[in-house]
Amino acid sequence: MKERPHIVVIGGGTGTFTVLTGLKSYPVELSAIVAMADDGGSTGILRDEYGALPPGDVRRALVALSESSQVLRDLFNYRFREGGLRGHSFGNIFITGLEKVTGNFASAVREASHILNINGEVVPVTLDNVRLFARLQDGRVLRGENAIDIPREEARAAVAEVWLEPTARINPSVKRVLHSADLVVLGPGDLYTSIVPNLLVKGVAESIRNSKAKKAYVVNIMTKFGETQGYNAEDFVATIERYLGKNSLDYVLLNDRAPSAAVRARYRREKKEFVPPVLKPRKNRKPACIRADLLDGGKLVRHSPQKLARALMDLL
Repeated sequence: MKERPHIVVIGGGTGTFTVLTGLKSYPVELSAIVAMADDGGSTGILRDEYGALPPGDVRRALVALSESSQVLRDLFNYRFREGGLRGHSFGNIFITGLEKVTGNFASAVREASHILNINGEVVPVTLDNVRLFARLQDGRVLRGENAIDIPREEARAAVAEVWLEPTARINPSVKRVLHSADLVVLGPGDLYTSIVPNLLVKGVAESIRNSKAKKAYVVNIMTKFGETQGYNAEDFVATIERYLGKNSLDYVLLNDRAPSAAVRARYRREKKEFVPPVLKPRKNRKPACIRADLLDGGKLVRHSPQKLARALMDLL
């Protein structure tokens, strides 16, 4: 193993932030491949009004890897609460401004990386302007990541499949970081809006499969209404393999500590259920199933950055 093994984290949103936050305290080289299909909130407005590429998930990854002061990190995450900028994140506006000044999104990310003094690299999965579409199990089609991510009805069928329009081309830097990776980590995060969109970009799934790195998938602790209601761990893994390729994963990490009954009851009111840490035995023994207490001790049901990082480091 290298003196500083290279870990590549693939996803978006708070899940990627959690993994990067935990791993950056270890002597490893970190790269984050980030989804580029977000079109909700501040990001959606910037895309529609300025023709910018989505900065939100990139911003989160940059802040997670930043070695700058807490004030600067807080500034990039600061969200305006009133006036014409209400709802906008300062970091989103900053990255969009950099895109206009430098002429392209890749240069904007590099400049923001220098300003935030990040320990690692953040790589947009594609530099094409794409939108995410979903077909639900009842045949209905949804346009846009935000429409898929936030259901606006009391009852909605789960997602059957997702795709990008137009066809997205892989960012060449994605191939570079995957080629040198020792461990590739997918998830945790929203299955169809944070993780799978990366695998929909032409060439990404193939590059992951061709990488000599070990491949691990971190299963979500809870299901999500509108995307994965009714899913068990087997369903999560089967979906990843559907878009990545059969037998491509080496490990699946499952949290085996259930939240308290009171917490589960609160989440049930949001139509979210605990995912039991159970996978069916497989003849070829791939992927290996790793069960561990990965639960954070706070009020929210989420992975502990420290526990998850330790479990991932053990894979090396």
